[in-house]
Amino acid sequence: MSEMENAQGENPPAENAPETESAAEQTPAEEITYHAVEKDGQVTAIWEMQGRKHLRTIDPRSRQGQEILRLYTADHHDEQPAQESGDTASA
Repeated sequence: MSEMENAQGENPPAENAPETESAAEQTPAEEITYHAVEKDGQVTAIWEMQGRKHLRTIDPRSRQGQEILRLYTADHHDEQPAQESGDTASA
């Protein structure tokens, strides 16, 4: 008997469940990230990415685009003063 037959015998697949679903559940999904596309200092687009795959482009003027930009700038705004104060202390 092969190892595959032993493994299947120990844990039979769920009834009516395709094997591709169980394989997809075992592999972790890549995290969704957002990348701002800038031109002349202005955000012209936001790319929604999953790993290296481009899922969609979001208009930064849209409601969702504004929410993403607000979250991004809020996260990075908090880090700015700490970096600046470190720079002035070493100067």
